[in-house]
Amino acid sequence: MKRFAQLFNELDASTATNAKVDALKRYFDEAPDADAAWAVYFLSGGKPRQVIPTGVLSEMARRQAGIEPWLFDECYQAVGDLAETIAHVLPMSMHTSDVGLAEWVEQRLLPLRTATPEQQAERIAGYWRELDATGRFLLTKLIGGGFRVGVSKLLVQRALAAHAGLDAKLVAQRMMGYTDKTARPDAAGYRALLDHASVQAPSGSGQPYPFFLAHALEQPLTEFDTRLGPPSDWLVEWKYDGIRAQVVRRAGNIWVWSRGEELVTERFPEVMAIAGQWPDGTVVDGEILVWKDGKPAPFNLLQQRIGRKLLGKKILAEAPVSFMAYDLLEWQGEDIRSWPQHRRREALLALPGLMVSPTVERRTWAELEEVRQESRARGVEGFMLKHRDARYGSGRTKADGTWWKWKIAPLSVDCVLIYAQAGHGRRASVYTDYTFAVWNRQPADAEEAKAVLDAIERREPAQPDGLQLVPFAKAYSGLTDEEFRDVDRVIRATTLEKFGPVRSVRPSMVFELGFEGINRSTRHKSGIAVRFPRMLRVRSDKPLHEADTLATLQALMSHSD
Repeated sequence: MKRFAQLFNELDASTATNAKVDALKRYFDEAPDADAAWAVYFLSGGKPRQVIPTGVLSEMARRQAGIEPWLFDECYQAVGDLAETIAHVLPMSMHTSDVGLAEWVEQRLLPLRTATPEQQAERIAGYWRELDATGRFLLTKLIGGGFRVGVSKLLVQRALAAHAGLDAKLVAQRMMGYTDKTARPDAAGYRALLDHASVQAPSGSGQPYPFFLAHALEQPLTEFDTRLGPPSDWLVEWKYDGIRAQVVRRAGNIWVWSRGEELVTERFPEVMAIAGQWPDGTVVDGEILVWKDGKPAPFNLLQQRIGRKLLGKKILAEAPVSFMAYDLLEWQGEDIRSWPQHRRREALLALPGLMVSPTVERRTWAELEEVRQESRARGVEGFMLKHRDARYGSGRTKADGTWWKWKIAPLSVDCVLIYAQAGHGRRASVYTDYTFAVWNRQPADAEEAKAVLDAIERREPAQPDGLQLVPFAKAYSGLTDEEFRDVDRVIRATTLEKFGPVRSVRPSMVFELGFEGINRSTRHKSGIAVRFPRMLRVRSDKPLHEADTLATLQALMSHSD
């Protein structure tokens, strides 16, 4: 744990990509294989299941530190992160343990799941005493299931490749599935990542390939000819909004992998049935969609399928899924990612039982833009542009050719900030996670809106039939660091109440909030749920009484249906 804590400090202290890669490589050069296996798992996004609830951890730490609950809560408010708070309030350790990361996880943390509450409290108190502040922070994050660090999987792969003297693309391919929740990292698996043997996956393996990701196309239409050349150089396909997945058919078996490298085969029997028609040695990249009435249904229907382990007849009938194929990666057991895009598509079209993403052909980009305006009516997000000669790359790279996502502009509304919570990591001391509301109806004027704000400040409950602000969305991205700091100052100056880490503020700021989709929801007070909300800008030019209403959201929802 000491070596891993040192690595964490180096990664957290630097924003330079090369410095992070160098720190990772030094760690892999020195760490035992078993420790490195777990480090790769955690740094690449693997998340251990929560062992102990965070509330129980808070109580354990408070008692061990010998401080009153109010003081612990004040410390938490000041720091903004529970694990960091615990690391600071506990008494200083007289010595630190040399136990390695693998032993910590396998022999100490994982057995906590089956221990009694009394045993858990006793063991964790002892573990905290063995570690310095950084070690305690990491241990608490791992126990609570909330470990995160400012390094991407791509950087981990680069460092492993440099350490082993391998091509980073090969390492990326071997790491597919490494962080699946069913995975158990070990020394043998780590050594397999670094082996100089054959690059081919075993014929009976369900291992997918690294996903090829698109770049956002944000240039004005007038620059397309200069930047892209003529449309005839590109395959222009509709961009769907579902679950990106690879379907692997090998040795008579079928595996379905999400882009997050989670094995989701059993959740989508319809996709298994489609893949059952393919010959062995076939791997297809595409999108899992709920398909109804001849077009993709809203994403919220697909969400009903995602979290279910048991699929009854009712959910299968209400949210039937299909698979929209984008690309063919393996054919007759051969890796064909190096084939040009148009040749892979020709082979893809020959597969039985498969919907293939349709292409759109026009002479000019202006004509394609006219068609793109039909996207919402078709239930899609815009176009995917794939160069006819592009190979299938790894990650978001332009080295093998290019995929562009030419999306339509997001839906947006002007809404009011009403709650705030501190962020995580380097933003743990700044309020960056916001809850937004719209008016239930348009205020008659600024005075009527001010009366509502005054009532909120007096802590008076909203009148059921009166004018009020209705929360509908949360967002934490879209602003610059400087903008977040400016908003943070306003939040601290206008705080009305504190609910643990959350602050209720006097409504005083209007934001333009963008989102990709909007649907009805029975789980939210507003009756509405939005997809991928993000802050587009602070509307300092707009008074509160001119913020949008529920009717605005409902009109957007009707337009999207």
